[in-house]
Amino acid sequence: MTRKRIDRWSNAVIGAVLAGWLLSLFGCARLPYTVQTVHEDQRAVVTIQREVKPAGYSHPVQISAQDLAVMLGSFSFREKQKLPLRWFAEETPPKRIFRQDELEALVLFLAEALQKAGPEERVHFTVLAPGMNPALERDTTDGWIAVRGPYFHLTLEHYHAQFSIRKEEMWDLRYPAIPPEPGTFLLYFEPNRFWSTDPTVNERGLLYRDFLKSAILPGSK
Repeated sequence: MTRKRIDRWSNAVIGAVLAGWLLSLFGCARLPYTVQTVHEDQRAVVTIQREVKPAGYSHPVQISAQDLAVMLGSFSFREKQKLPLRWFAEETPPKRIFRQDELEALVLFLAEALQKAGPEERVHFTVLAPGMNPALERDTTDGWIAVRGPYFHLTLEHYHAQFSIRKEEMWDLRYPAIPPEPGTFLLYFEPNRFWSTDPTVNERGLLYRDFLKSAILPGSK
């Protein structure tokens, strides 16, 4: 077999594998899609996404940037692990999701997006920073928020994941830059008494009004 045929065969195999991965990622289910970009710069991106199934959110909703900073700053997480790794993971304290500088880059635009979103739309956020190899990668933390009745919902998709800066590398048949898949995280909130189950979706949510009534906000007496 000639060198040219070997290269052609290798490219075909890699292309088939990459195509299969993309189909498995995007073809199995419809995903929420962006309908409006509220803010985008080198530090943060905030968009409004439309859900593909009825969500019944309480949007638009008004929550101040200050309140959002207090709420989001009280969330922490652990990565979900299977046994026996879960036993060791539970010995490690949960990590805080957002640093103060990340909150400062986000909360004004999250507050604006929540006021613009509709009942079937959620607010997606991305926090960006130079990656481990700044010339090739970008450090990315992203997820989305939504409000349903008294519950504030937060979903974390990536935590300081390394994404390729060059989008075209994803289609390089020799060295495809496959983006990291969304992680699976266990979220925590302190004080825990406000972290309750939303019966509408049987998922944890923050009783945010009750929490804000009890919280001592910066600048308050």
